[in-house]
This record gives sequence, structure tokens and C-alpha cells, in this order.
Amino acid sequence: MAATLAKDAVKMACPVCAQVNRVPTSKLGAGPKCGTCGEPLMSGKVSELDPNALAALSRKDDLPVLVDFWAPWCGPCRMMAPEFAKAAQALKGRARFAKINTEEYPNVSMKNGIRGIPALILYQGGKEVARIAGARPAKDIIAFVEQNGKLPA
Repeated sequence: MAATLAKDAVKMACPVCAQVNRVPTSKLGAGPKCGTCGEPLMSGKVSELDPNALAALSRKDDLPVLVDFWAPWCGPCRMMAPEFAKAAQALKGRARFAKINTEEYPNVSMKNGIRGIPALILYQGGKEVARIAGARPAKDIIAFVEQNGKLPA
């Protein structure tokens, strides 16, 4: 069983403006929004990232952030997208899910050592904590996050 976060508040970077927000753990399931731009921080949906937002989320978030490195031409990536969205909804308020288009941002793949897609990297506390490659069903994605991340209770 994964460890849980034992904090009264967590740092969360906005997936849109990259601003870091401090959110009480008791409010994580209530749909917190960015104090700067007003975008949702924990909507239960998959956020689309640019390189700046990826850098902010991967380096500054206290919560687990699972990032799908994908491309529009990738069949397995497109097949996994609905499963990734199901997993994001299932872990709403406990983990964040995002994706970054490796075709649009090719330097991101090189910088993160991506050799094949889809690739899922779990970040938490400013570092990469785990990664897996290949398309996965929602239940496997959820299990991966629960086994490797420190989730709020």
C-alpha cells in the first residue's frame, strides 16, 4: 500500500500558467482553482501541458502528477487516451494527470529520455518517481499511481 501525504496543505503548479498554489488537503476534492488565472487545479480531467507547465508540475508539485508523453499519429497513444482519462477521474482529488504532445514539443522527449510512446512518467516532490511504457488499461494506470505515489488520504 502506498504511503499517504501527511500535510495540512500541498503545493500545486497550475497546468496553464505554471503558478504555484498552496491548497489545503481538505479542499483537494472540492475542485481548487489557480489563484492567478482561475483554471482548475484538480478537475479529474487530463491537462494538456506545454514545456513550461511540465517543468513546473514536475518540479514543484507535492502531489503525484502522472504525465503521458504521446503523439497524435501514435495508434496506441490514441487507444490509451480514454483509459488515461478514466484513471484521472478515478483518482480525482488524490493525483493529477496530464499529457504532453511529443510531436509538438520534440525537445521534451529528448530531455526526459523518452524512447517510445506512449510513456507514462510519475513525478512527485520535484523528481521522477517511476515510469512505464506502452498503452495500459485504466486499472493498471491507477494501480501504478497508487503503488508508486504518496497520495493524500
